[in-house]
Amino acid sequence: MKQIRGVKALAHDAVDQTVDLVGIGHEATARTVMRAVAVAGAALGPAAAPVTVAALQVDGLRRFITGTILGSVKGVNRLSALLSDAALDALLPDPGSAPEPEPLIPLRSDAMGTAGWAADALSGAVAGVIGDHLSAQKNSLDPGLSLRTSDAWIGADGSGIPADAPPRIAVLVHGLAATEWSWCMDAERLNGDPAVNFGSLLERDLGCTSIFVRYNTGRRIEENGSLLADRLAQLVACWPVPVEEILLIGHSMGGLVLRSACRIAHRRGAPWLLTVHRAVTLGSPHRGAPLAHLADLAGAALAALDLPATAITARIFDARSAGIKDLRDGDGAQVTGAMPPHISWCFVAAGIGPTSDHFLSRAFGDMLVQTDSASGPLAPLTGDALPASQVRYAAGIHHVAIQVHPDVYRIVRDFLRGNG
Repeated sequence: MKQIRGVKALAHDAVDQTVDLVGIGHEATARTVMRAVAVAGAALGPAAAPVTVAALQVDGLRRFITGTILGSVKGVNRLSALLSDAALDALLPDPGSAPEPEPLIPLRSDAMGTAGWAADALSGAVAGVIGDHLSAQKNSLDPGLSLRTSDAWIGADGSGIPADAPPRIAVLVHGLAATEWSWCMDAERLNGDPAVNFGSLLERDLGCTSIFVRYNTGRRIEENGSLLADRLAQLVACWPVPVEEILLIGHSMGGLVLRSACRIAHRRGAPWLLTVHRAVTLGSPHRGAPLAHLADLAGAALAALDLPATAITARIFDARSAGIKDLRDGDGAQVTGAMPPHISWCFVAAGIGPTSDHFLSRAFGDMLVQTDSASGPLAPLTGDALPASQVRYAAGIHHVAIQVHPDVYRIVRDFLRGNG
């Protein structure tokens, strides 16, 4: 029912957005006509004054009629939304917002292709594109931020935490438009076992409990960082034994969310942060992502043309989520404040070239993030020293594979062990 209600609300929102796009097209067309009238008036001189006045009057009438029609369409759409909501309430009462998403998709590569996996993947993609809208509208498709083990969701009260959990925790945070299942991609092909992923391997090799984070990747990175900082505080408070160490691993946007969570926790003086000594980012665009910059430039160029087609396309470009827009600046989009100085970071960059300084790696990186950007943030302008860090390069690996490849896992394991 939550999914049905969420999709229905999204459909009504789509109608409103389509009406807005029609209005933008009308206005752009009218501006084009009025510019032509102005050019003709300038050429004809005073004799064109009556024509210009008439054109302005017609345009005013056009605005009134168009506004009335489009407004009535929106009004009917909102009325139908209210009536259909009332019908659903009468037939199937809203159970309210569940604290954790359902169902629990198995963290196995052979789950790919199942109906549950498809719905899960679609949920992650939709959140990546319009997640900020889902959050602002309190749409039930908003995934929020949740924690899980391989077997259960973890509630705010600690439900789902294994009773025999060890004092060491590994926290894994996925990237844009994905869910925690992305850590399982190609597991059977790469490891010979569909149930093997970085989380399960860390449990085996480091004796920890792996916690996978699911979050709304369309929201601001800072917002997700704040939510994660709060949830980790709850997690540590509910852990069955005193937590001795938390290991952090983030892929792509997930690495930026982790760094934001650490900044926020440091500013708040959160006790859980004192147990974090080592953290890894995998292909994270610390200095921004080229595609995000390109989308900005394309949107600005289209808007500057001020034609019906380009004005509509520019609005669609601008409607991309706040999370995607944050990737333009990487760490530059983060909340202000120092990084905790006691945490050592490992920045893993991948590239299609054999070395990090190969021209293919420098030009294309891992096909989404350039190696320089994945190699960590620039030194802060304040003159403060960067926390201890190191950079590792994974050759011949693309952006998605960096979170599942055995060669990258060995880098992660060795660093988290203290051997890196």
